[in-house]
Amino acid sequence: MKRRGDFDKIELQLVRVLHTVIAERSVSRAAMRLNSSQPAVSAQLRRLRELTGDALLVRSGAGMTPTAAALELLAPAERLLREADTLFGARERAGRGSGFDPSTATLRYRIAASDYLDPFFLPALVAQLQRAAPGVQLDLQPLSAEYDYRASLARGEVDLVIGNWLQPPEELHLGRLLSDEVVCLMAADHPLAKARSWTIERYLACQHLAPMPLSPGQPGVIDQHLASQGLSRQIAVRSAHFGQLPEMVARSLLVLTTGRLFCSRYLDRLPVRIVRCPVVFPAMAYYQLWHELSHGSAALRWLREQVREVARGLVSEAPASAKVRA
Repeated sequence: MKRRGDFDKIELQLVRVLHTVIAERSVSRAAMRLNSSQPAVSAQLRRLRELTGDALLVRSGAGMTPTAAALELLAPAERLLREADTLFGARERAGRGSGFDPSTATLRYRIAASDYLDPFFLPALVAQLQRAAPGVQLDLQPLSAEYDYRASLARGEVDLVIGNWLQPPEELHLGRLLSDEVVCLMAADHPLAKARSWTIERYLACQHLAPMPLSPGQPGVIDQHLASQGLSRQIAVRSAHFGQLPEMVARSLLVLTTGRLFCSRYLDRLPVRIVRCPVVFPAMAYYQLWHELSHGSAALRWLREQVREVARGLVSEAPASAKVRA
């Protein structure tokens, strides 16, 4: 246990360095984010190691990895910084509005996103951020069954998660982006593409193409709903590369069940056809999710606004074959 005097000498900036170094997993990146020098941050990291009795960051291959103790300190450090801003930041916030200027920002955003929403969504988001915040770095990573996005949000390893869920996790903040009708995509020459007797039974008997589920041990949203209705389908192919699924549909008798907006983007590019699904599905809802840790951040609030604007723009510019609700 450290002496009381040691703790009395801890200033808020040291807590900020602790949080930034752990979140960035790099002294050099932390120095850039803090507008400081690498030697200064290294010296502060040595002091933090003395105070905590832990290495905090350890070498791992070509990079650095936070220790278990460091990850446990991330959330308390975030809370302390947020409370300090509440206590002492009112005058500063009043003088400079939101406190965040995207045109001069040099921070890094980390987003985990599925590519189910629209093949144009992430390119449009990148273009929007490049225009409005040219100094910002953007890390985009896919969602997968192996990636625990809830834990990553709680540890501050990712800022925002974008995807679709029947029931988003209750412990996270959410912003609804859009709702999309569930339809089927099949090859234009598929025997059932123009069939008059497109029944539930014939739908279930088809060979289906599906993305890999986002949660380990759980089916995707389509199969979750089918199971709730006592139904099941035959999935012939599962793929983690969602953007390649329409091409697979065009070259086979496989049927893809997903959102109309996504499917509509391929009608002019591939010999495919959108067909009404005989099973009644609830609308496919897309959300952005974030943790309480980042809820009060002006920089991340601005990011969420950009994501919402891009999603709404895609809806308004969607082709006539896509009837989507923002």
